[in-house]
Amino acid sequence: MDAPRPLLTTIVATPETGTAGTFIIMDLLYAVGRLWELLHSEAPGMPRFLPRLVTFDGQPYQDIHGVTITPHGSFDDFPHPDIVMIPELAIDPWKPLPNSFAAVADWVRDSYHDGAIVASLCSGSVLLSETGLLEGQEATSHWGYCEAIKARHPGITIRKERVLVMAGEGHRLITTGGFSSWHDLLLYLVGRIAGAEEARRLSKLFLLDWHVDGQLPFAALTVGRKHEDSMIAAAQIWAADNYADPNPVALMAAEAGLTERSFLRRFRKATGQSPLEYVQTMRIEEAKQLLETTDMAFDAIAAEVGYSEPSAFRHLFRKLVGTTPSAYRRRHLRPEARV
Repeated sequence: MDAPRPLLTTIVATPETGTAGTFIIMDLLYAVGRLWELLHSEAPGMPRFLPRLVTFDGQPYQDIHGVTITPHGSFDDFPHPDIVMIPELAIDPWKPLPNSFAAVADWVRDSYHDGAIVASLCSGSVLLSETGLLEGQEATSHWGYCEAIKARHPGITIRKERVLVMAGEGHRLITTGGFSSWHDLLLYLVGRIAGAEEARRLSKLFLLDWHVDGQLPFAALTVGRKHEDSMIAAAQIWAADNYADPNPVALMAAEAGLTERSFLRRFRKATGQSPLEYVQTMRIEEAKQLLETTDMAFDAIAAEVGYSEPSAFRHLFRKLVGTTPSAYRRRHLRPEARV
């Protein structure tokens, strides 16, 4: 029986594409079926993936560091990929997207309709969302890009807590969370296509592991929407120094010179959050900092950030961060405290 042909895996690049993710994908997929055998003095098997770096026109481009990258070719050179990979993008999530993304999105969409698996890494889901393929589907992204994608494409259900989300017909749409979730993406793809044993070998070769706790423990929860409302901005500045007050929302409304009802409506329109949600996330962020940098007991931290009932704050912490305060502290323990 003939060995299966290697799957043509196109890694889509633009000048905004991060170089690390691009070459990590290519290096690891190239290693499947080869590197394990090399290290065990065995004949390499048939490669399972054929990674190729492609751009719209196939011409060399300068990456975000000014390094000239020469792709394998253009979209036209690889019209029928088996897999399309979109690496991370170094872009401001709230600014208009580059005009060049439209042509790239068209090619990605056509490849999907031609039968390809389409996967994005980290902020690459910004580009994938422009294809329209994620409308009505679940998806994830780097936690810092989730709100912008949701604002631009309300038809996508954003799962900010997830590291890996499969969607669409045959689970041929895959999105991942923050950058290091390439571990999860590649282990999943290799296991799905080349088998569990190849995924285990890849994990051992490159010391890869699954992010079993999701990405919320790593997220800064107060990434807010940019806005032009000066009254709300003033209230936010006030809240930064007074979030531990027992009744901060009423005082924020007074600071803005608005009735509480008008303030609630205007604050949500400007920030995408209610004032209470905003204050809660500020309290959570401060608690995370104290867990990372001090030896304070959690009950004392809860009181420090404005909660008289530590059990209520512990419940909120777990809900928003995805783990318990003690587990969070162990994960982010200062290096000197580990000695």
